[in-house]
Amino acid sequence: MPRLRSDLSVVLLSVVIAAFVVLAQVPGVAGTIGAATLPWAGLLLLPLLVLALLRRSWTSLAAPVALGLWLVALAPALPAVLSSGTDEAEGTAVTFASQNVEADSGTSAASARTLADLDSDVIALTEMDASARAKAAEALAPTHPYAYTAGTVGLWSVYPLSNTQGLTLGLSWKRALRADIAAPGGTVRVYVVHAASVRPGQQAGRDSMLDHLASEIDADDSPRLVAMGDFNAATTDPALKGIRRHLSEPRSTGLSFGFTWPARFPLVRIDHIFERGLTVLGTRVAKAGSSDHRAVLATFDD
Repeated sequence: MPRLRSDLSVVLLSVVIAAFVVLAQVPGVAGTIGAATLPWAGLLLLPLLVLALLRRSWTSLAAPVALGLWLVALAPALPAVLSSGTDEAEGTAVTFASQNVEADSGTSAASARTLADLDSDVIALTEMDASARAKAAEALAPTHPYAYTAGTVGLWSVYPLSNTQGLTLGLSWKRALRADIAAPGGTVRVYVVHAASVRPGQQAGRDSMLDHLASEIDADDSPRLVAMGDFNAATTDPALKGIRRHLSEPRSTGLSFGFTWPARFPLVRIDHIFERGLTVLGTRVAKAGSSDHRAVLATFDD
């Protein structure tokens, strides 16, 4: 009986992990939930592998299969465990930072100052009302003189901006923007997005925004491009497939998945910086202000 229970445990744990993987591939609510919980399914791998090693029976073959499925499904979000931090730049190191500053939290100025103190050259803030925009602008005026805001999002830069435009991405109001940044190595096209929230039975707005953003990027022939902000979607969420088809997300360094929400004890990474045509030097997640989101930062060799 004990041997049978062990065999059943191996099979059951393998099936549960496989179910997480399958769930994360399904568009809609199932995929959103599956993608958000997929990294945590890895907690089941340790007892599974231990049981498989102890049993050494045919049922143990289920363990490496489950491990392989989990690794493949989570590949875009796996951390760069062999990287210890930011590499040395051959040109000019340019740091992009993004944070949802949580409307009505009064944290935009504190977040802006913290990100500026972290040597961020380009700062995107999302979920801002008029008061938050004004306070962030005042805080960043001495260090980031070039700015553009549209709706709930804003962009501040130490480098000149041009071709600025607010974007609705299928909604009736602006929750995104596009701008060109005159970086040292040449123009970088930047998109800043604050995707619609996801609630039980309410994610059509988010999915539509991300689809529209993917279409914008698909039609954009800029060789150097960054898309950043609050996407309200985990890295492997099916809703991001259109964006990931054209852009890559720099991997978090060390052993961390780089979770960003909730800030007090992050469980999922829904804030992202995607890129193409740039050389990644390093990434990090930082607590800034009192927002319920942590900030994401990525440094590129320009």
